[in-house]
Amino acid sequence: MDIRIGITNSPREISFETSQSAAEVEKVVAAALDSAATFFTLSDNRGSVYLVPVASFGYLEIGSEESRRVGFVS
Repeated sequence: MDIRIGITNSPREISFETSQSAAEVEKVVAAALDSAATFFTLSDNRGSVYLVPVASFGYLEIGSEESRRVGFVS
């Protein structure tokens, strides 16, 4: 699943693929926003861990869980 995270006052976004489901990602982000947490963590398929500060969190875009097709569609 593709994840894109926007950070305020930053022209670039964090973009990576993860094996977590959309519900798991939403749950992690919502829990951090509802509590007094200072950051939340997400990990990608290669084992990298991303720490995102809640104070500068802009947006979260969750891509579809469907795999991409290769080739031409007729």
